Amino acid sequence: MQIAAIARERRHTLFFLDQIRPFAPVHLDTEVDMSGVLAHREAHRGDSRLSVVTYVLHSAARVIAAHPEANAAIRGRLRPTVARYGEVSGKVALDKLVGGRRVVVSTVLPDLDRTDLKGIQHELERFRDGDPETMPEFAPMLLLHRLPSLIARAAYRRAVRPLLAHPRFFGTFSVSSLGHRAVDGFHSVGGTTLTFGVGRIAERPVVRDGEVTSAPVMRLNLTFDHRVIDGAEAADVLTEVKESLEGYTAEEALR
Repeated sequence: MQIAAIARERRHTLFFLDQIRPFAPVHLDTEVDMSGVLAHREAHRGDSRLSVVTYVLHSAARVIAAHPEANAAIRGRLRPTVARYGEVSGKVALDKLVGGRRVVVSTVLPDLDRTDLKGIQHELERFRDGDPETMPEFAPMLLLHRLPSLIARAAYRRAVRPLLAHPRFFGTFSVSSLGHRAVDGFHSVGGTTLTFGVGRIAERPVVRDGEVTSAPVMRLNLTFDHRVIDGAEAADVLTEVKESLEGYTAEEALR
């Protein structure tokens, strides 16, 4: 057995997980027929191919804007209160190399309920293709990696707590995808009341008009904080996101 210190490049993940310990997760899942999304994406290839995560962010943001009870979070531990947000911002997890080590980082895309598909895709590509070691958005994370461990942990707590109520720091919902690999579905906690887990799209049997056929189906999971909302509200959100994704057609204009 070998024992090694935790890599500095993963400190931000450990500090974040420590911060969200009070989260009370409940998990839901559904399956989405992605035929319409794939047809719409093919019809609007243009200069950049829209990603599945872009469609999920776009649909989820508009649904969440219609559910203000879900666009909220618990703040405080001894005397908890509910912070309800006036904007919808999506936190996205990214797989990146930092210091030569593969780690997860995240970014927040603001005002997603008022951003079209192309605008969302543009921001996703900027972070997907950018180098976290040179992008200013990741400078605080890199500073945590350089500081001594105890100082870094204290600095993280002190910096984060006053900002937790600000939606542009943690986002008001999260999306994490492992659909590029052989992962059908998964649940994660993104530090927001709602976290969507996006699995791969695979041909699966479906029933249409009483006949069994196949369709490109994606597993969409939702983890919600039971301290903020109950299962009925979360089920409404997940159902409406599913219906939004299944409502795309090749003929529909970009929105």
